[in-house]
Amino acid sequence: MPGGPALFRLLVGLTGLVVVAVGLALVPLPGPGWVIVLGGVAIWAIEFMWARHLLRYTTEQLYRWNVWQRGQHWLVRVFLLLAVLAITATVVWLSIKQTFGFDVIDYVLGVGWAG
Repeated sequence: MPGGPALFRLLVGLTGLVVVAVGLALVPLPGPGWVIVLGGVAIWAIEFMWARHLLRYTTEQLYRWNVWQRGQHWLVRVFLLLAVLAITATVVWLSIKQTFGFDVIDYVLGVGWAG
């Protein structure tokens, strides 16, 4: 087929670009934004050497982080968990507040939403 390899390379590039763009759009929200970005990089790694290197580097760093945190005292691990939960709760709160104009904290505290 004429242009077959070039067409395949173009399709891999565009598919990876769409997946990475969707992942980056989802990063500020709670959920798998970074996992989706890595999925897009994995798609690019099918055809592009730079993406293979980036994917290998990223997975090595994630593995190192996992080994490091598993070796920490349980109090450090609890602190890390609480930090992740606090960041996630803040992102959810800000997302709801900015998107819907509804402040969950004011509602829970009974401020400004007297029905």
